[in-house]
Amino acid sequence: MLRSKPKIIFLSTFPPTQCGIATFTCDLFTMFKYLFSKSFDFKVVAVKRKDDFSRYGKDVLCKIVKEKREDYSRCAKFLNLQKNVVLINIQHEFGIFGGDYGEYLLDFLTILKKPAFVTFHSIIPKPKEKMLFITKKIASKVKKIVVMTERSKQILIRDYKIKSSKISVVPHGIHSFPFEKSQISKKKLKLTKRKVLLTFGLLSPNKGIEYVIESLPKVVKKFPETLYLVVGATHPVIKKNEGEKYREGLERKVKELSLTKNVKFINRYQDLDNLILFLKATDIYIATSIDVNQAVSGTFSYALGAGRPVVSTDFSQAREALSEKTGIMVPTKNSKEYERAILKLLKSEKKREKMGRIAYFKTRKMTWQNVSLSYFQIFARYLKKSQKIKTLPPINISHILKMTDNFGIIQFAKLSEPDKESGYTVDDNARAMLALSLYFKKGKDQKVLKYIKIYLSFLNFTLDKDGYFRNYVDKNRKFVKERNNTESPEDPTARALYALSRISSIKELPVEIRKKANSLFKKSLEKNIVFSHSRSIAFFVKALYFDFIQNKSDNIKKEIKKNADILFERFKKNNSPDWQWIEKFLAYSNGVLPESLFLAYRITGDEKYFQVALKSSRFLIKNSFSEKIFFPVGQKGWFFQGKEKSLFDQQPEEATSIVELTKLLCDITKKGLCHDYMYKAFRWFLGENALNQFVYDCATGGCYDGIGEKEINLNQGAESTISYLIARLTVEK
Repeated sequence: MLRSKPKIIFLSTFPPTQCGIATFTCDLFTMFKYLFSKSFDFKVVAVKRKDDFSRYGKDVLCKIVKEKREDYSRCAKFLNLQKNVVLINIQHEFGIFGGDYGEYLLDFLTILKKPAFVTFHSIIPKPKEKMLFITKKIASKVKKIVVMTERSKQILIRDYKIKSSKISVVPHGIHSFPFEKSQISKKKLKLTKRKVLLTFGLLSPNKGIEYVIESLPKVVKKFPETLYLVVGATHPVIKKNEGEKYREGLERKVKELSLTKNVKFINRYQDLDNLILFLKATDIYIATSIDVNQAVSGTFSYALGAGRPVVSTDFSQAREALSEKTGIMVPTKNSKEYERAILKLLKSEKKREKMGRIAYFKTRKMTWQNVSLSYFQIFARYLKKSQKIKTLPPINISHILKMTDNFGIIQFAKLSEPDKESGYTVDDNARAMLALSLYFKKGKDQKVLKYIKIYLSFLNFTLDKDGYFRNYVDKNRKFVKERNNTESPEDPTARALYALSRISSIKELPVEIRKKANSLFKKSLEKNIVFSHSRSIAFFVKALYFDFIQNKSDNIKKEIKKNADILFERFKKNNSPDWQWIEKFLAYSNGVLPESLFLAYRITGDEKYFQVALKSSRFLIKNSFSEKIFFPVGQKGWFFQGKEKSLFDQQPEEATSIVELTKLLCDITKKGLCHDYMYKAFRWFLGENALNQFVYDCATGGCYDGIGEKEINLNQGAESTISYLIARLTVEK
C-alpha cells in the first residue's frame, strides 16, 4: 500500500472568487505544486461569502463560509483528524474572515493542533484596540508571521509589540517572463501608435483613478497619442453594495474633460495571459492607491516585475520599493503631480526603457519560484527531516531550441534573447549535441534530432586539417582567426571528442547520426592529436572510455592508460596532506578530473587510479560545499594552493561537473552520502545557493549565467542552459 504524502494546506479565498488575496494564493499554490509536488500534496481551505456560488475544483479540500462562525471550528477539527496534514498557511486580510476585524479566525486557531503560519497582507499602523488585540492573538497562535515589506515588519514590532524573531519578510510574488519592449505587445493589441498608460485590478473607490484622469488634459495636449487603459472589473463586493456607481462617475469625468479618445475602460476580470499582454504593451504603469497605509499592492509588484517604469502614490510598499531609478512617487489625490510625473516620463523613451530594465533586474528575487522557495524554507524548519524535497522540475528544452539557428547554438544571450553578435563555439555546440542526445535517449522526442544534426554539422565544419577543432565562429559563420590562433584548441577539441564518442554509443539514436559522429571522432584521432592541459586530458579520457565501451580495443585501453598516467603523475607532484589535488589550483569543470580517473579505473582495473580519484573527489567535495549548500569555486580568481578560495562568480558548469562526479561516485562506491552531495549540487540551480535564488528559470527553460556576490547574472547563455539540462538528466537517472 502506497504511503500518502505529507499535506500542506493554504487557508484563503481562492479562484474562481475574484479578489487579490485569491489570486495571490492561487499563484503561490500553483508554484508550490510545480516545485514540490513529488514530496508533498497541497490543498486549499477556501473562505467564501455566503452568496458566493463559486464552483471549486479538486484542489479545495473544504470550505468556510465567511460569516458562518461554526465553520471555523468545524474546519479546524477536520484538519486535526487528517494525519498527513503537516502545516497550514493562512493568507490573511481582515476583510476576508468573519466577525469584527476577522475575529472568527481565532476560533479556527484556538482548536487547530497543527503548526500554523500566517501571511499578513495588511498591516495597519497605530491600530484600534480591537484590531490590536486580534492581531496579537493571531500572532501568539502561529509559528511564524510572513509580511511582504520591511516597513510592515517594523510596524508589527513597534505598534503590535511582536518579536522580530517571529517575523520573516518575503516579497509579493511576480510572474517570470522575458523582458521585452512594449512595441511587440502593442502590435498584438493594435496600439502601435499610442503611448500607453495602464492601471489594472479590481475597481473600487480607494483606487483614486479620478486623480489620474484629471491630470490628463495637459498631458494629452502635448502627447495626443496618449491612451490611459483602466483594466479590470469592479470589485464584486463593491458591485453588490453600490453597483457601478464609481465606474460610471469616472466615465462621466472622462466625457466632461473631452478625453474619450484617450481613456479606455476594459470592464472584465483578466486572466493571466491577457494581464501580461497589457503589462508588456505599457509605457508607464500608474499605481493609484489613496490608502497610504496599504502594505502591499500586487499590481504595483507585477508592473515593476514586467520591467515598466511606475508612477505611484506614496503608499507603504512604494515608499520602500520605488526609487528614482525605477519610477516617480507622487502624493495621493494630487492631479498636478500626476501630470508632472507622466509628462516627465513621456518626454524620453530612452529614460523609460532604462527605468524599466532596472526595475526588471531589481525584481528577479520576487519571481514566484523564489518567493515559493522562501516560504518553503520557513516551513521546512518545522517539518520532519524525512520530509525532504524530492521534486525535480519538468524538463524544458525550449530555450536551447530558441538559442539555435540552422547553423548552430548561439553562444550568449541578452537576458533570454539570443545575442547573434556573440557568434558560435565548438564548446557550446558539442555540449548541446550531447545534452539533446541524452534527452532523446530518455524520451525519444523526434523533434530534437533536427537540432542534433545541426550541432553535428557545426562540429564537422570546425574540424581543422590538423585534427583539432577551431572553437570560435562569428555571426557571419566565419572563423575568428585571432582568437582561434591565440587560444589553445585543446579544451574545445577534447569536449567535442567526448560528445562525439558518447553520442555514437547511444543506441536509441538513429544509425546515421551515430555513424557520422563516430566518423568525425575517428577523423580527428587519425591526426594523432595530443593533449597537455589537465582538463583536456580528462575529457579525452572520457571520450576514450565511451569509445572502448563500443569497440573493446586494447589500443584504446593503452591510450586511456597513457593519459590517465599523466593525471596520476601530476597528482603525485602536486598533492600534499592538505592539498589532495591533481593541480596547484581548483578552476572550472573540476569534477571532470577525478571523474576521468574513475573511468580509467573501470577500464584498466588499476587501483592507483581509483585511489587518486577517491582522494581528489573528497578534496573537491570538501572545498565545494558549506554545511548546508553547494558553494563552488568562484571564477573570479579560482582557488590556488595556499591562498583563499574565490567565492564568486559561481557558474552552472561547475555545478554540473560536481553532479556528474558525485553520480559516478555513487555508482562506484555505493555510498548514499554521495547521493546527498549530488542532490545538493543540483539544488544549487533551484535556489539552495549563496543568494537563495533560482538560477534555473522555470518560465523559459533557460539557466542564468551565474551567481555574483550580490546578484544573479540574468543572461541565459548556451553554456549555462546546457549545463543545467545535463545536470537535470544526470540526477533523474
